[in-house]
Amino acid sequence: MKDLAIVLGIRPDVIRASKILKLLENQNEINFDFIWSGQHYSENMKDVFFNQLNVPKPDFEFNVDKSNDSTIVSSTIQNLFSHFETYKYKAVVFLGDTNTVMGSIAAAQHNIPVVHIEGCMRSYDWRMPEEKYRTVIDHLSDRIYAYLDDYKKQGLKEGISEDIIKVTGNPIVDIINENKQFFESGASYLDNEVINLSKDKFALVTCHRRENILNEESFKEITSLLNSIDDINVIFPIGYKTQEILKNSNIVLNNNIKLIDPIGYLEFMYLLKKADYVATDSGTVVEEACILNVPSIQMRYSTERPEVYDVKASVKFDPTADDNNYGQVIDKVNILKRGWKNPFGDGNSSQVIVNDLIELSKSDNFRKHKPLDYSFDTSRSFKE
Repeated sequence: MKDLAIVLGIRPDVIRASKILKLLENQNEINFDFIWSGQHYSENMKDVFFNQLNVPKPDFEFNVDKSNDSTIVSSTIQNLFSHFETYKYKAVVFLGDTNTVMGSIAAAQHNIPVVHIEGCMRSYDWRMPEEKYRTVIDHLSDRIYAYLDDYKKQGLKEGISEDIIKVTGNPIVDIINENKQFFESGASYLDNEVINLSKDKFALVTCHRRENILNEESFKEITSLLNSIDDINVIFPIGYKTQEILKNSNIVLNNNIKLIDPIGYLEFMYLLKKADYVATDSGTVVEEACILNVPSIQMRYSTERPEVYDVKASVKFDPTADDNNYGQVIDKVNILKRGWKNPFGDGNSSQVIVNDLIELSKSDNFRKHKPLDYSFDTSRSFKE
């Protein structure tokens, strides 16, 4: 029996977990298998960023049916269930809120303790599949690593036992702090036109959330906001699904908006670090921008990361509203004063998590009692 299985499925989660994987590989107190669910193609891991970090490659890689969310989830559960019949673990570790974390059901079916990194984050927006997934895994988990005290409080209000929640800080701080020197090399992967645009003032944009791009009115609101950025250039690495929706709409973007195909981590971080501000619906990008002291517009009805508003690193743009003042939003982000304190941790989160995993493994104490006492406070999710 091995001590742990670490199950990941998308490249952003591998980036966030990269130091955890390295620390686990470089110690000899517990052993583990790294399992790749297949939610993203494994070729996505062959980015130079992973080579530079020397992240260990998976011990097991699965294929999943990517037809839709249900087939990804069902084949992930099936693959992991079969794997756990052959390979025994003291606990199985998942990270985040993607389709892959629903594989925790397979661990629960085998009565294997579940560990969740990034637990108790809540947007209280039930339209988001991520909100459903993180709620499910948190209530299946026997150990939860919550990044912040406020996240822990949210879990406690749902009846999750205080005994199983440990506050760790956010591992993305560790990754950014230790790898800033690599970000400049991202320029070598960008074409000359984008490099030239990045030498002047520019805004960076990402938009992928289905509640934004699949809702016609929300998508129109977002593109109207982007078209209101008329004083600087805009660089928009646009996902293929968003490209398809834009192409099939009657929406025309202004000439100062440069659309490019999706780019790798290093290229993106190079642009993010240089941007005047970023407009995004990505929770991770909002965190990264906040840590790098780059102002942001959070294009979300609700958020699981209200800390960016607390430190005045971000302004809210609600795509579901029908009375948006686009110019006012741009004005607000332009007057944000850089220099805020990073609210996500001290850069030691990965070590805290690994140390706790080692202690839990030694004591065989992954499983803990979880009383149920539900009460909810949704106010912080909609904070501005």
